[in-house]
Amino acid sequence: MATHGSEGASQTHGDEIPGELDATGRIFPDLVVPSLDDGPRTSTVIAMCNQKGGVGKTTTTINLGAALAELGRSVLLVDFDPQGSASLGLGVHPHTIEHSVYDLLMGSELSFDDVVISNRIPGLDLLPANIDLSAAEVQLVSEVAREQSLRRVIAPVRDRYDFVLIDCAPSLGLLTINALTAADRVIIPMEAEYFALRGVALLTDTINKVTERLNSDLGMLGVLVTMFDARTLHSQQVLARLLEVFGDEVFHTVIRRTIRFPETTVAGEPITSYASSSRGAASYRSLAKEVLVRCARQ
Repeated sequence: MATHGSEGASQTHGDEIPGELDATGRIFPDLVVPSLDDGPRTSTVIAMCNQKGGVGKTTTTINLGAALAELGRSVLLVDFDPQGSASLGLGVHPHTIEHSVYDLLMGSELSFDDVVISNRIPGLDLLPANIDLSAAEVQLVSEVAREQSLRRVIAPVRDRYDFVLIDCAPSLGLLTINALTAADRVIIPMEAEYFALRGVALLTDTINKVTERLNSDLGMLGVLVTMFDARTLHSQQVLARLLEVFGDEVFHTVIRRTIRFPETTVAGEPITSYASSSRGAASYRSLAKEVLVRCARQ
């Protein structure tokens, strides 16, 4: 697929050189990607969670999924936001789909295969969402074990995929609780802005409560700094504060602010294919390697 420019090509790997200082001020590790296992497959389910909107959850879900697929992993992307942004970002318009993850949540007669969409990216499938999903927040309230509805949807197909990535809604409501209950790990995308720090305590408290009451297997995979601008003191201060709070849970890979990401949404494809040689694409490939290494260790 043709790429669109090479923004930042000369600096593509500038912050991700093993053995050298990275944007976080730490030594960037030598990321040895685990080999593919020929044995029985069981997927790692990762929820992208932050109740603040506009922090890069959907961008990260799409591009991490595409980068993992490039590394030979089979990935299911679950759009779990009624806005349907992840679907749109993969070229599927929410208003045109006939079936969505909502149908599976509500126990319709449809099967997983009736709803899942094979994407133009090899190895990346999509469970799409649209505005119908907003009704689930109300309709699930009266259901028995309502917090486990998404887990029941995913469980029968976990042996098909290496990774299931859930793009959560920007809230801490029942949909997000469902995502956390279904997940093995959480990634928290955090914009490098002061206001992004304000809800961290509430978010981590929610994750801890889900771990204690609903999903004892849930663990933190990492905190991802997004929309970082190394030219501003503000971004550097926010990053320093995140390192103080989360320590080594902060990924070495940092996602910098770039015009390419909004362009990919319009194009309906990941940055790894839209602008393959760009700095943003390189960063998400680096993140994919970090995720594989961390998952292998946990």
